[in-house]
Amino acid sequence: MKIILTGGGTGGHFYPIIAVAESIRKITKAERLIEPTLYYMGPKQYDEKALFENGVVFERSYAGKMRRYFSLLNVFDAIKTVIGVINAIISVWRIYPDVVFSKGGYVSFPVLVAARLLHIPVIIHESDSHPGRVNLWAGKFAEKIAISYKEAAGYFPAGKVAFTGNPVRREVMEPARNGAREFLKLNSDLPVILILGGSQGSQRINEAIIGILPELVKKYYVIHQTGKENIDEMTHTADVILNESLYRDRYKPFAYLNTLAMRMASGAASLIISRAGSQIFEIALWGIPSIIIPIPEEISHDQTSNAFAYSASGACSVIEEINLTPHVLASEIDRIVGSIDIQKKMHAGAGQFAHRDAADTIAREVIRIALSHVK
Repeated sequence: MKIILTGGGTGGHFYPIIAVAESIRKITKAERLIEPTLYYMGPKQYDEKALFENGVVFERSYAGKMRRYFSLLNVFDAIKTVIGVINAIISVWRIYPDVVFSKGGYVSFPVLVAARLLHIPVIIHESDSHPGRVNLWAGKFAEKIAISYKEAAGYFPAGKVAFTGNPVRREVMEPARNGAREFLKLNSDLPVILILGGSQGSQRINEAIIGILPELVKKYYVIHQTGKENIDEMTHTADVILNESLYRDRYKPFAYLNTLAMRMASGAASLIISRAGSQIFEIALWGIPSIIIPIPEEISHDQTSNAFAYSASGACSVIEEINLTPHVLASEIDRIVGSIDIQKKMHAGAGQFAHRDAADTIAREVIRIALSHVK
C-alpha cells in the first residue's frame, strides 16, 4: 500500500499532513493492515525530523507560485510549474501510489495533475472557510473532500464533502500544565498572555504589543513568539522600553516555540493572541480564550473569514488589523482576562469547535481508498 501526501510548504499545510501520517501508521498497526509506504511530495522537507519519525519518504516536487496580482514573476513561475508537472508525472508514475492525499496550496498542483492523468484516486483537505484555487479545481475530480469549516462545504460537490475539522498532531493536542510555570520561569500566579504570530511572526502584532508592553507586564506575564526574523529587534526594543521597569523579567520573547515549549506555554496561558491560520485548531483543542487578529483579506483571502467563523462559536474575539491599535488590544486583553464568565463562554465555544478525531477520520478514508485500489 503506497500513499503520497502533498501540500503547501508551510507549517499550516505540513503539520496536518504529519498528523494524518501519524494516524495512518497507528490505524494500520492496530488493525493489522498492510504496512503502508508513505511519501511526502513538496518543494522541501520542511521538518526532516517529523518525516523521519513517521517513516515518510521525501520526494521533491516543484511548482511556481500562483499570484493573484500582476507580476512578471508569474511568467517565470508558470515555466517552473510546467517543469514541476513533468517532474511530478515521472515521480508519481515511478511510485504509482494507491491514493494521493493533498492539503492544497500551489505546490500540490503538479502532484494532483499527475494523479489525475494517471487515474490515481485523490482525497483533498481544505483548511480554510474559503477554499484556495488548487483545492477548488481538485474538488472537481477528488473522490472525497474533507473540510475544516462548515462554510467551505458550499464550494464543493455535496456528495463528496465531509466536515472533519483540521488534523492536529497528537503531541500538541494537550497542553502541559504540570511544570509549565517552572519551565518558563514564571515565579508567581499572574495570568499569562501567549502571543503567536505564526512561524514567521507578525510585525503588526509585534508593534501593537510594544506599544503597551510596559503596562502589560505590570499585570501579566507575556510569552511572545516573535518570529525568527523579528527576535533581535523585539528583544532590543523591549530591553529599552522596560529598562526601568520592575517587571521587565515578565516579558519572555521566543523566536520560535518548539513542540515542548508550545505545550508548556499553552499549559500556562490564560489568553492567546493569534493569527487566523491553522493555529486556530490547536487553540480550540486547548480550550483557551483567544483574541484572533487575521491577516487582511487583500493579503490573505481566507484568514478574515476563518476568524469570524471561529468567533461564531463563541470561542474568541476578533480584532481586524484596520482596528488594531495598542489601546484597543490592551482593552480587549483586560476585558477577557478580567471576566470569568467570558472565559467560560470562550472555553465552551472552543470545545464545540474542536475536532479531536480529525486526523483519524481522514486517515481511515485514505486507507479505505488505498486498500480498494490495491485490490
